[in-house]
Amino acid sequence: MSQSISLYRQLANHKLFNKTINFNLKRIKLVLKKLDHPERKLNNVINFLGSSGKFTTLYSLKCFIEANKQTATAYISPSLKDIKERFWMGNRYLTHQEIKQSIRLIAKLKVPLTIFEVLTVVFIINASKQKTDYHLVEAGALFSKDSTNVFDFPLAQVVVNINKQHLNFLKKKTLDEVVYQKVNFLSNFSRIYVGKQRPSVLNKIKRNLKNNKSRINYSNSWKLIKKNKHSFYKDKKNKIKLNTKNIHSKGLLENLCHSIKIALDLKIDKKVIIRTIPTISFEGRFQYLKKGKIKNKLHKNEQIMLDGAHAEADAKNLANYLRNIKVPKYAVWAMMKNKDPDLFIKQFKGIFKRVITIPIENEKNCMSAKDLKAIAKKNQFIVDKAKNFNKAIMKITSKDKKLIICMGSLYNVGNILNKN
Repeated sequence: MSQSISLYRQLANHKLFNKTINFNLKRIKLVLKKLDHPERKLNNVINFLGSSGKFTTLYSLKCFIEANKQTATAYISPSLKDIKERFWMGNRYLTHQEIKQSIRLIAKLKVPLTIFEVLTVVFIINASKQKTDYHLVEAGALFSKDSTNVFDFPLAQVVVNINKQHLNFLKKKTLDEVVYQKVNFLSNFSRIYVGKQRPSVLNKIKRNLKNNKSRINYSNSWKLIKKNKHSFYKDKKNKIKLNTKNIHSKGLLENLCHSIKIALDLKIDKKVIIRTIPTISFEGRFQYLKKGKIKNKLHKNEQIMLDGAHAEADAKNLANYLRNIKVPKYAVWAMMKNKDPDLFIKQFKGIFKRVITIPIENEKNCMSAKDLKAIAKKNQFIVDKAKNFNKAIMKITSKDKKLIICMGSLYNVGNILNKN
């Protein structure tokens, strides 16, 4: 068993820590008080919250900051291949030993916490020891009582695309409530950046921010434009070519543009941004496997792409991209139980020649291949199921030209990356 899996199991089986998601800031604030408020030592905190695009926006900004010869810590969720990925300390990830030591320190305080709260405190304890220019913090499911909402004076708060994800955590299962929980609790002493939204969602966001005293930047201050097959970021002063072979969809390019706007406001030189764009790629998001054990087992005519998309908005983004790919497409589909598989798979009508459903290894709360197959069949897909990823690939692979898309869960994508 890897050290990463061992650590996750240790957390899941710990008598003091609870795997159930339970939003409440009292527990984590008590722990931070007992630790003498390490969160107050973090300068220039930038929160990232919303439904889709937190990681890609955060990671792009991190790349621009580091290319500008500055430093940033980063807290992300979830990790893909290893728990260490959650905790970037400016020039390295925390070691497994440092994570274990931090968990032991937290356990000694004898305050019951959720696992996500424990992980947040692990980050804060260690980030407070670093002398970095920025601290980039990705929120969990919501924000009002999310454990990352503990910084009194964040430098900026970045709102990415908001959609109907996370309804299962709310009593009022409406988009209005999602927007309220994410946006109405933003700081009044910050800079707020709102990314691209559907017009109806943008109106809801503006209503919630009506009395907020922070300086608010809406995405009408910049555009993603396309000209002669090339994409550009454009605002009143700048036009920057998005010279990338790694970022493929409109949604991801909008997240890149959002981070460019923030980077420019942080006084990062335009030349640095232009130089950095080609180097940015997002692991597990529209990621083509170009080498590795899995790629080596496929025929030359076969390509394989991983995307952790699991919500309706993400599925639409992926489907729009795939419609422009003129080769036969096959899907390997896995999903967690707290998602909406019916709404997800509906977005891909007419795209896949066949869908193979699988469970997610090491995840008790995943949907069974049998249940996913029934949902795909109900939506009139040609569908089969497999016991695992390797058997799914065996059902698809041949000498024929094709694109294989592994989708529906970042946890499953992480398993595939580890196999590769």
